[in-house]
Amino acid sequence: MPFRTLLFTPGNHPRKLAKVFDAGADAVILDLEDAVAIAEKPATRAAVVEALKARPEPQTPLGYVRVNALSTPFAYGDFRAVVGPWLDGIILPKVETAAELQAADWLLAQLEREAGLAQGSVDLIPIIETAKGEQALMEIAAAGTRAKRLSFGAGDYTLDLGRTWTLDESELLPMRHRMVSVSRAAELEPPVDTVFIHLQEGEAFAKSCRTAQALGFQGKLCIHPGQVEAANAAFTPSEEEVAYARKIVAAFEEAEAAGSASIQVEGYFVDYPIVEKARRTLALIEAIRGS
Repeated sequence: MPFRTLLFTPGNHPRKLAKVFDAGADAVILDLEDAVAIAEKPATRAAVVEALKARPEPQTPLGYVRVNALSTPFAYGDFRAVVGPWLDGIILPKVETAAELQAADWLLAQLEREAGLAQGSVDLIPIIETAKGEQALMEIAAAGTRAKRLSFGAGDYTLDLGRTWTLDESELLPMRHRMVSVSRAAELEPPVDTVFIHLQEGEAFAKSCRTAQALGFQGKLCIHPGQVEAANAAFTPSEEEVAYARKIVAAFEEAEAAGSASIQVEGYFVDYPIVEKARRTLALIEAIRGS
C-alpha cells in the first residue's frame, strides 16, 4: 500500500493515543523517542502496546512504533516490549550505518521467532537524519534488510549540520534529491519525506508536500492530525491526472498496436517513458483506492 501519511503521536499521551487511529493517516507512529521524556520511556512501552491491541478490526490504519536509537540504552527494551502480532512495523531513528540496520533486522527476526510470527512480518523503516547517515546512504539502502523504504528526518539533520531549517526548506533540496535517487538505485520504494514543524503555516506545509511529491517521495511524516488531509491530497493523483493518464495509455496502446511508439496526445509528446509514468499514476490510484 502507498504510504502517503505517517502520523506521529506521543506514546505517553492517552488522549492522543485514543484519537490518532481516526485521523485519516495511512499509518500511525506511536512514539517512544523524542516525544517521550527519558524518565517515562520504559513505562510508555506498555501504553503503546495496549493502544495497538485496541485497534478495531481490520487493523487500519497501520500501527508503527518509533523506538529509541540503537545507540541508546532504551532500544533493546523497546524492541522486546513492542514486537508482537499487534505491531505492523518499527521506525528506527538516527540510522548511520548499514550495520545498524542489519542489527535491527536481525533482532526483529529473533523476536518474531519468539512471538511465533512469520519471518519478516514486522516492517522496518529507518530514518536518515545525520551527516553520517547521509554519507552512508547508499550502503544503508543496499544493506539487504527487510527495509522496503527510507525516511528523512530534517530536524536532527539540520541540527547536526548546523543549518537553519527555513520555512521554504530550500536547504533540504540536496538531501531530498539524494534520498530519492539512492532509493531508486537500491531498488527500494520511494522514500518518505520529513515532518514539517510550522504547525500554523498551512500553505507552507502544502507546498512542502507538493515539493516532496514532485521530487519523487511517496509520502510525508506528519506531527499533527491537521496535516493529514493536505498531505493525503498532495500524494494522491487528482481526478484530472487520472483521466489524462488513462487517455495517454489508451492512445499509446492503440498506436503501438499499429506499429508506432511515439504519438501526440492533446499536443503532448508521448513515448515509452511518458506512458510508463501514466501507468504508474494509474497503479498508484488503484493502490490507494484498494488500501
